[in-house]
Amino acid sequence: HHLVDGEVQRQIDREVRMREGASKLLAACSQRDQALEASKSLLTCNTRILALLSQLQRMREAQVLQRVGHRSCIGGSLDERLPCMGHVAISDLRIPLMWKDSEYFKSKGELHRCAVFCLLQCGREIYDTDLVMADRTLTDICFEDTIIFPCFELRVELYSTCVVEDFSPGPGALGPRRHNRLSSSLGCTSGRRIRAALESAACGTIPNVEGGDGGGGSPPPLLPALCTEGPKYHLLAHTTLTIAHVQDSFRTHDLSISATEDSAFWLPLYGSVCCRLAAQPLCMTQQVISGRIKKEPECWTDIYGVLKGTSLICYHSQEGMVAQEEPLFTIDINKETRIHVSERGPLHHTQSISISTHTRGDEAVTHTLVTHTPQDTQRWMEAFWQHFYDMSQWKQCCNDLMKIEVPSPRKSHLVTAKQGSLYHEIVTPSSPGESVVIQDNSVSAEVWA
Repeated sequence: HHLVDGEVQRQIDREVRMREGASKLLAACSQRDQALEASKSLLTCNTRILALLSQLQRMREAQVLQRVGHRSCIGGSLDERLPCMGHVAISDLRIPLMWKDSEYFKSKGELHRCAVFCLLQCGREIYDTDLVMADRTLTDICFEDTIIFPCFELRVELYSTCVVEDFSPGPGALGPRRHNRLSSSLGCTSGRRIRAALESAACGTIPNVEGGDGGGGSPPPLLPALCTEGPKYHLLAHTTLTIAHVQDSFRTHDLSISATEDSAFWLPLYGSVCCRLAAQPLCMTQQVISGRIKKEPECWTDIYGVLKGTSLICYHSQEGMVAQEEPLFTIDINKETRIHVSERGPLHHTQSISISTHTRGDEAVTHTLVTHTPQDTQRWMEAFWQHFYDMSQWKQCCNDLMKIEVPSPRKSHLVTAKQGSLYHEIVTPSSPGESVVIQDNSVSAEVWA
């Protein structure tokens, strides 16, 4: 517990330093694109700090409950089985726009232009996309990022700020900052949440940013004053994606719109978000269990079995498996597979495991495996039970192994200006562009400097 606690504290310390750097950069920005990027980084850091503080509070509440002899209501029963982790990737993120004819076909006049980006939150993991400039020349807001995260569920938030063409640097670029009012950096709501977190921390408690009371323990570091000048992002729309939304194809999901048309940062959203959401549970990509077994009645000699994904793959030996030789045979495993243990008689002192799997027809195919010791039997049975539980929780993600593209390094540009049309790409499919990953969603290089 102390190791995990210390790791979360170190992450909070890092984000506080990043946040301070972003604030200093924002105060010194002399160009519009720099200010947009710095303000985006500031919001991302604040969101990460809130998520980490919330997790730290839950951890300390669980520690207190354990000390007084109660089981944590957050973690649930200690006897409950937990599903395996996995990698979930969101890519080809598109948000259609619905401009009025009078706006879309207008060839003259000032453009209503906004800088937008998505913030994706999965537990304490916070990811951000590149900035995109959106105006009436776009039919879709397109984010080229491919983001891979380790768990579910995923909250997608779209932030927007109105872009002022005649950008003028803030007073911090010319002299000392004279304002440090916290709530104005992210709007009233987010500012109040962080201010409450700071006040709770100053009192020696861990703030509950979700509405509860803090537990004990050392307070997190106090956050420095923020620069209040520069662009300010506002929540434009959001949605929550769960395991039920995972499909190995491009799908449309409902979007909840938070802004109204009279807001300066407003954009005419169609009310949906399109993306490809793929998942690879670890039980589909890593060995669940492996070891020496026998198969009756065909093989009386030892073979080497590997349980992985939808197959129990059997080799001549472990060396053959390492050398990737052709397997002897493969036993299909799915959510409908049934297993049970049978005694082989007092003379053998061993047990057998029967595996029955229904094929595409209605017939069940049964295989019998023999282990060497009762301990081996228990180990294999536990692995099978966990594997079936993982399949039941990950559902359609375990039918076939979904493909996740390995992302390329993040692009160097600050603002993506050129976008295509979702309509045109559906009518005339084109090859997908290079994908982008957010490996370290940090501030730009100026902050590190």
